[in-house]
Amino acid sequence: MSDAPLTLEIEKLVAGGLGLARDERGVVLVRGALPGERVTADVRSGKGVRQGTVREVLRRSPDRVDGPELPTADLAFASYAAQLGYKRAFVEEALSRIAKLQAPVGETVPSPEQWHYRNTAQYLVTPQGLGYRERRGHSAQLFQGDPLVMEEIAAVVAKLDPERLDPAGEIAFRASRLTGEVVAALIGTGEPRDFLRASDHLLDAGVVGVSLAQPAGRRFSAGVRLIAGESEIQESFGDVQVSISATGFAQVNPAAAGLAYRRAAALAGRGEHAVDLYGGAGAIARHLAPQFRRVTVLDTSAEALSRGRQDVARGAAQGAGEKNVSFRQGDASRLGDIGADVLVVDPPRAGLDDEVRGEIQDSTADRLVYVSCDPATWARDVGDLVRRGWKLGEVTPHDFYPQTSHVEIVSVLER
Repeated sequence: MSDAPLTLEIEKLVAGGLGLARDERGVVLVRGALPGERVTADVRSGKGVRQGTVREVLRRSPDRVDGPELPTADLAFASYAAQLGYKRAFVEEALSRIAKLQAPVGETVPSPEQWHYRNTAQYLVTPQGLGYRERRGHSAQLFQGDPLVMEEIAAVVAKLDPERLDPAGEIAFRASRLTGEVVAALIGTGEPRDFLRASDHLLDAGVVGVSLAQPAGRRFSAGVRLIAGESEIQESFGDVQVSISATGFAQVNPAAAGLAYRRAAALAGRGEHAVDLYGGAGAIARHLAPQFRRVTVLDTSAEALSRGRQDVARGAAQGAGEKNVSFRQGDASRLGDIGADVLVVDPPRAGLDDEVRGEIQDSTADRLVYVSCDPATWARDVGDLVRRGWKLGEVTPHDFYPQTSHVEIVSVLER
């Protein structure tokens, strides 16, 4: 339930893009507010810290701009320069509050593109049109255009009649800036033959391949089958080309990710053997290849590892493959006796668990390059590793997600 609107002074922005304010009852987190603003907000009562949304801005921040109101763009109302500053502050606060460390944090590396950078999108399919999933619930928020996705996806979406996508409940797209191609995945219950009409409609709209994914609690975990055309397309990430699909994991902003991968490789230095934990299809590992005699990619996903092997083999056939990169299926917590000079980790949002940090501590590596998508879990892990004797070096935020509160971190630790 909501209390009567409150008038609040916003002190700062915290992780999640929420403005922090205080009243006589304590902290209030307000969505849609910026530091220095005075706002009225509709605040919900409940367990934990109270949260609310801006109703009216009474004193406007000079950093406020008029941006689209989208559930996928929770900072689009701030100037881009301000967004970069906020993201650096998120990392600084996590380092201080969670890791209990005082260390310099570099300026946020901006994304090469502020809009139309996302190479992937997933939408609900309704009779009225495509929509975003509401932040609180499963209903659809319809939209006329998505300013975050690449123009190639927007062009396909503009040609679609949602009724001709039946019986799909959702649809996912992946586009390539390198080739201009788009692949799609219909998400729904049934056999591929049940979706032939929808597949033909997508092909007519310009996609080069259509797959079918069964609904599942964990995204695309129930299997994916090709209906027509291509399942994968090629994209550039920094210095390498990789295969991407509508359902496999890949960074959504290839240009920004490429900058981070190059920096991670520079921080890794040179040596005999580098191991890329959570390495997926090996985009970071392949950046390491010129600097190490051997590079090993370790990941649990057979699909990602298979794509990586194919990408390396394709490059080798063209005279440009990384012949010193190998792919191994396994869990990061089973690093075991893999001797390495350097470890690179780019874990899921949950970060490194205790067992993985123990494996890193017991490894032969004296350098760890840590790429993270979550300042809180990164700071927890970094704080633990420093207490184990590691020294934190360069910390640089990278912006993969303009107009949102998400931030990536590229960092290095040594011992």
